[in-house]
Amino acid sequence: MSWRDAPETAGRMFAAFAVMRNLHELLYYLDEALSLHLPRGLHDELRAARVGIEELASGDPDALLALDAAPLRAGVGDLLHRVSGLARGDPGRGRKKDRRGADLVGAVLTGADLRGTNFRGALLIGADLTGADLRKTDLLGADLRGANLSGTDLRGAIFLIQSQVDAARGDGATKLAPRLTHPIHWPRDDVP
Repeated sequence: MSWRDAPETAGRMFAAFAVMRNLHELLYYLDEALSLHLPRGLHDELRAARVGIEELASGDPDALLALDAAPLRAGVGDLLHRVSGLARGDPGRGRKKDRRGADLVGAVLTGADLRGTNFRGALLIGADLTGADLRKTDLLGADLRGANLSGTDLRGAIFLIQSQVDAARGDGATKLAPRLTHPIHWPRDDVP
């Protein structure tokens, strides 16, 4: 039975779907973190967090609706922050590379060497990143709407998801991790 067959269930179904979407987003980030070369103890923590979230995601709709995802997201966020520092090679003292939450709307960063920068939650709307080197950058939650990624190297960028790439502009020379694809609205010449 679907919400179309029983419209009175629509509200609960949609609310449960929103919780499930949050859980699957966390699973995606945890899977990516588990694919990185990290200390064994951290891998153990990531696996334990993943198992816990999988158990929650397999719950019935009532359990999903009762779930408070905020503390769960915060706990996983702290874990992913530790992963980010290690993956970016940042021992925690690289202040110039920490652009968390920065307002870089329309910034001109053409050809910039931004390797290892933390752009978590940064506003990069309409930024010009043409030819920039974004390897080993943390892009979790970065807003890339309209950002120009033409010729940008994003291989090895962490916590970059397809919807962020889709919202940006790029071209065939934009280098992406194998798990991501060039959007169909990007020019197709030179696509690897």
